[in-house]
Amino acid sequence: MKRFNLLSFSVIFISIIYIVRIFYLQILDNSYNIPTLNNSAVKVVYDYPERGYIYDRNGILLVANQASYDIMIIPNEVKHLDTIEFCDLLKISKEDLIKKTEKAIKYSTRIPSIFLPQLSKNDYAFLQEKMYKYKGFYIQKRSIREYPVKSAPNVLGYISEVNEGSIAKNPYYQIGELIGTAGIEKTYEKILRGTKGVKFIQRNRFNKEIGSFKNGAFDTLPVPGKDITLTIDSKLQQYGEALMANKRGGIVAIEPSSGEILALISMPTYDPNLMVGRERSANFTKLYLDSISRPLLDRGLQAQYPPGSPFKVISALVALQENVITPHTTTTCFGGYRYGSGAKSIMNCHCETGYPIELNTAIYRSCNSYFANAYRKVIEKYKKPYDGMNVWNKHVESFGLGNYLNNDLSVGQKGNIPDGDYYNKVYPNGRWRSTATISNAIGQGEVLTTPIQLANMTATVSNRGFYFTPHIAKHIEGIPLDKKFTIPNYTTIDKKYFEPVIEGLFNVVDNPRGTAHWSKVEGIDICGKTGTAENPHGQDHSIFIAFAPKDDPKIAIAVFVENGYWGSRWAGPIATLMIEKYLNGKTNRPLVEERMFNGSIQEEYNKQIQGKLKH
Repeated sequence: MKRFNLLSFSVIFISIIYIVRIFYLQILDNSYNIPTLNNSAVKVVYDYPERGYIYDRNGILLVANQASYDIMIIPNEVKHLDTIEFCDLLKISKEDLIKKTEKAIKYSTRIPSIFLPQLSKNDYAFLQEKMYKYKGFYIQKRSIREYPVKSAPNVLGYISEVNEGSIAKNPYYQIGELIGTAGIEKTYEKILRGTKGVKFIQRNRFNKEIGSFKNGAFDTLPVPGKDITLTIDSKLQQYGEALMANKRGGIVAIEPSSGEILALISMPTYDPNLMVGRERSANFTKLYLDSISRPLLDRGLQAQYPPGSPFKVISALVALQENVITPHTTTTCFGGYRYGSGAKSIMNCHCETGYPIELNTAIYRSCNSYFANAYRKVIEKYKKPYDGMNVWNKHVESFGLGNYLNNDLSVGQKGNIPDGDYYNKVYPNGRWRSTATISNAIGQGEVLTTPIQLANMTATVSNRGFYFTPHIAKHIEGIPLDKKFTIPNYTTIDKKYFEPVIEGLFNVVDNPRGTAHWSKVEGIDICGKTGTAENPHGQDHSIFIAFAPKDDPKIAIAVFVENGYWGSRWAGPIATLMIEKYLNGKTNRPLVEERMFNGSIQEEYNKQIQGKLKH
């Protein structure tokens, strides 16, 4: 009997708790009474915040906002529409009207969606007094981007309408809203966009608006997006773009002491204002379909090239670390390095000294024989080529090569630094030796890098063995910089081995016999390395890496000029002009500058176009 009474009491007590809870939720607590978007008795109106502004490192405004106006549609409210008059007013065809209306109905008959986006101020002034005649349509104000400086579209990116995939992933967005699609706009979308406000408006049974729902208890105000200051020096960026006129390629400049990206250039480029307004879609399509110039490809981040002779810097450092050479180890070059069975294969070389040379001379004369010999010694130090290849790979990857750099840029490529497993796949049963991979020694073969990776490698050498992850955001309003950008990444190479290599890089420019002596700048100690990367699709690529000043580096740079013949022809002068401009604010080599401004490789590119047409 006692058990029965206890059970009855428990049932009654739990029932009372449930009744009280239901009463509280339905009668007393309003937090669960927020109207849904499909509630016909409540109209939902969004108030869009102003997107955050974007500045360069010196406070120059790069991205601002301008007023824009969208014509919105609520399909189930559209009544007695004079289609001919309406189409004439909006300057659209009847087919467009039907297509846009069907798209809105498919999304929702009750929720507002964009019918015609981004009207100009003049269009708005003309239409605002006439829209009352067309039930179910209204004009909503919002802001779109404006670019005061017509530069760096690959860095800044653009915004566009959200697609169904974005909406499915993030319920914050509604059809027709804007989202960062590339560049900074994409990486820092949540920070730049702010938070939209919302108003709930009550309707009566005649569908007439009668005031705020529950006196505005659920209404929220918009929160503006936060401003972002970039690491980019916009003047240096524009200068580099001007030097690269009528050329294709990528340039990346980095501040070694911080990893801040000073310039991120991709050529050919385009005016970022093309991605704004009602013509954005047509302009994007035109740029996207340009398979010749590929202006939407960020060559600084995505183009993968053989690094050529600049990679000899790594070959030297790895060989020094593995103790297979010293700065005084010599090699005699007779116009090339012979290898393979019976030494029948040859790696040609322009050095051709005919006498023993040490590491310093090998660097500034860019001797293929020296670095092929050093590379081979590293691989053959171990019993199996597989093991030697893996040791080599770990050293090289410690410079940030062969991997994404874990930066705050929206796109990128890994490049390729092969290891033992890679060659086991290429040569089944492990039947390969160091000579099968000898081209890696001089940055050819299977080695691929992006310009940003090579610039970061150069910054690492200038720092004598460490780098800060390259990044594009310098300051975000009210938000600290990600700690990963302030922690140094160390290589596997001891600091002591960098000095003899850096001395060789200094002589590349300073020594009269150096491969970049003609790019010397009086008063600035520049350390650099020319490169000529073989290219099966035309003339070789012109490459140059450099940092300056030698003992207190402020800038590290990598320049790739596609089909530029050889390193000292285009890449060397462009890189040293940018260094001079950044450090001195001007150049004292006007003739060199003019030659770069006016120089063109378009004739070479035209040959490629003609070749494609023939095929």
